Amino acid sequence: MKLFYTGPAVNAEMLLMMLEKHGIVGTQEFVDPSLPDDGDLNRETKVLVPEKEYERAHQLFYGEKEGEL
Repeated sequence: MKLFYTGPAVNAEMLLMMLEKHGIVGTQEFVDPSLPDDGDLNRETKVLVPEKEYERAHQLFYGEKEGEL
């Protein structure tokens, strides 16, 4: 698995659903797993994708935007 995104849990959950719609099964984990899971949607979360799917996921979510910079 390769790190694809780090940010608030609410964004991570949405990203995982969008990845799944494109056939990419990712996972999420808390940046600091020692903290209790209290439902905080702003908790720092990592999204990981299979290494073989990383490039495709990157193109889906960041590919077009890179040309705008």
